[in-house]
Amino acid sequence: MSAQGAAFGALLREIRLAKSLTIEALAEASGVSVRGIGDLERGRRAAPQRRTVAALANGLGLDDTEGERLLAAARAGRAPGYSPVGVRSFPRGIDDFVGRAEELAWLETLAGRPGAGAADDRGTPAGAAAQPVVLAVHGAPGTGKTTLALRAARRLADRFPDGQLMLDLRGTDDSAPEPPELMVRVLKALGVPDRDLAKAGPQAHPAVYRQVLADRRCLLVLDDARDETQVRPLLPGSGGTLVLVTSRRMLTGLDDVHRLPLGRLEPAESAAFLTSLVGEERATAEPEALQEVARLCEHLPLALRVAGNWLTTRTGWSVRRLADRLAHEERRLEALSAGDLRVAGAFDLSYRQLTPTAARMFRRLSLVPGPDVSAPCAARLTGQDLRDTEDTLEELVEVGLLGTMGDRYRLHDLLCLYGRDRLAAEEPAADIERARRAMYRWLLETAVVAGRWYEPDHGAPPASWQDTVDLSSADRAREWLQTEAANWLAALHAAAADGDHAGVVEVAESLHWFSDQWIFWGHWPEVFGAAVRAAEALGDPLLEATQLNYYAWAVLLCEGRPRDSLTYSARALAAARRAGDLVQQAWAHQYTAWAHRLLGEHGPTAEHNALAAALFDAGGDLHGMLQALLGRALELRATGLDHEAIETYREVMTRLDGAGDRVEPHIAAFARVSALAGIGLSHSRLGRWDEAVEHLRTSVALTRSDGNTALESRYLLALGEVLLAAGRSAEAREVFTRCAALGPGADPQRVAEARSRLARLDAH
Repeated sequence: MSAQGAAFGALLREIRLAKSLTIEALAEASGVSVRGIGDLERGRRAAPQRRTVAALANGLGLDDTEGERLLAAARAGRAPGYSPVGVRSFPRGIDDFVGRAEELAWLETLAGRPGAGAADDRGTPAGAAAQPVVLAVHGAPGTGKTTLALRAARRLADRFPDGQLMLDLRGTDDSAPEPPELMVRVLKALGVPDRDLAKAGPQAHPAVYRQVLADRRCLLVLDDARDETQVRPLLPGSGGTLVLVTSRRMLTGLDDVHRLPLGRLEPAESAAFLTSLVGEERATAEPEALQEVARLCEHLPLALRVAGNWLTTRTGWSVRRLADRLAHEERRLEALSAGDLRVAGAFDLSYRQLTPTAARMFRRLSLVPGPDVSAPCAARLTGQDLRDTEDTLEELVEVGLLGTMGDRYRLHDLLCLYGRDRLAAEEPAADIERARRAMYRWLLETAVVAGRWYEPDHGAPPASWQDTVDLSSADRAREWLQTEAANWLAALHAAAADGDHAGVVEVAESLHWFSDQWIFWGHWPEVFGAAVRAAEALGDPLLEATQLNYYAWAVLLCEGRPRDSLTYSARALAAARRAGDLVQQAWAHQYTAWAHRLLGEHGPTAEHNALAAALFDAGGDLHGMLQALLGRALELRATGLDHEAIETYREVMTRLDGAGDRVEPHIAAFARVSALAGIGLSHSRLGRWDEAVEHLRTSVALTRSDGNTALESRYLLALGEVLLAAGRSAEAREVFTRCAALGPGADPQRVAEARSRLARLDAH
């Protein structure tokens, strides 16, 4: 009989008698046997485990204070080697920790749940019949996983009086410790004597490990885990332990685990972090340079620390000098090293863990010109089939070297630079160039097929076209063209640089009518400008006229430079005349009329409009004729002839109704939307507010259903202004709000005007 066990027994007996309970009554209330209670009170058995104490406390009806008193006596009564209260084994923390407020708050919330160092809502002591809480923190190399875990552990330490331990699992090391070794470390740290471990034998160590943790409130940090097999045996099955696991991997095979993905810092957090390292005086002296350093470090905590340490140890350097040094891509990773702290070194550790197939994919992803890539595009880099490509990409995601956004994948800039270095070092230049060309060729071929959904006489892909991208509808084609835009645009520029003139012209031609669906993308002048130069190199006047017309449109509408566009429409007209092509002559007059109208030059507008209509009619181009009629109606409105404008818009509607499927659906939708909006605006000029609002609302609804955000922004603004003029300010506010909230693809000028209208309404 131990003195500690007798002390617990005496306290139990004292409390039982104070509650006027017999041993039999307590046994019935608690579920603990009569014999067990008797042995405890007489000190004939060691103080019980937490679950037994909790059952006795419930049976006695104790409040939190009394229950904690009984539990403390039980702890004191156990073998001292098994209860090292207050064991703490953490490395030195980092005092300049910045940011991660939301993550830390969530960790504190988890630590407050039953089973993680706190009492539950029924007053049951923590750990009684509870499940441990396990949180896996994962992220790319350098995101500060260990730093976050240490900061959280120090903030939470007081909630775990039975011990706070940190184990380095060395997951990126070839000689990472295995679970049996790690278990023994924990057991020894918690005071289990070597003789007891030897007596139990290695086979019993897992059971001892679970038993020791089951009755304790411990905080266990498992840092830099290799994989699930290393971690899973170390997770206790019961008790009040909180386990924080950090890993570059997502550890998706672990069950019943809370997951915290760790990414880059927010720009404000990055600036604050650098300021804490270099000092307030230097930071405030060059705030723009400081922000640039943070951006070039990709807001990655490790890179920021290296940059900050570099400036701290080089007091003669300005922040601008470091920013300029980091601006050189080929030297950026080299510059991000301070002593033995290297960003590239952190990437090396993860790269070495990859399978050969994944390492090859990682290297070649650095060839992707845009910010992200789809699996079908990535497949062209390696020649894998789509399913194998997806598996390889997911392996890179799992180890933290690749990010995901929906079904797209992204290498952040520093990892891309690292991948480029590895590519140049490990693969022949000829293989690299073949991979790049295969990707670019596929991008341009797919862009042509997708764009032709919007071209008259084309539409859906031919039956012979086979690919891994779903282009089964115009909407899917538009989605592909928009999400893959940065990549196919780079491929187009590469084709132009290589002298593939016919290929450049083919891409531009296929995207002509699609450009009306995405007017304010911002790169149509690049596309059609490259096509003009390609057409000139080919020496074909019809191709030259066509591409010059497209370029005149881009300068006129996308860049808002009508005067400059006249030069290109004039050149297009001359080339079309050399080619003897009536339709391209008509388009040249159409764009010339449009430019003059925007410049307020009504005489030339009417003259070129009439010529365009006559030539479209002679050339049998119904699509062009619809645009000429819309242009004529706009000019009539501009000169105050609203009744005549309404009649012209109605002629457009009549022609559309009569043409049926001879007009491409999206071209018909574009013309119908424009005609409805024009009728509405003409009615508003005539003071017919109800008719005006009705037509404009119908127009806006059609633009939304057609997915044309540019036109939607244009006609939402017009509708709001008509409602405002009609004295319907509440409705106008709602419409301006919708316009101001439109995302990418909207006309930025219209969005800005909508916000200005809202500000004025708020001011009144």
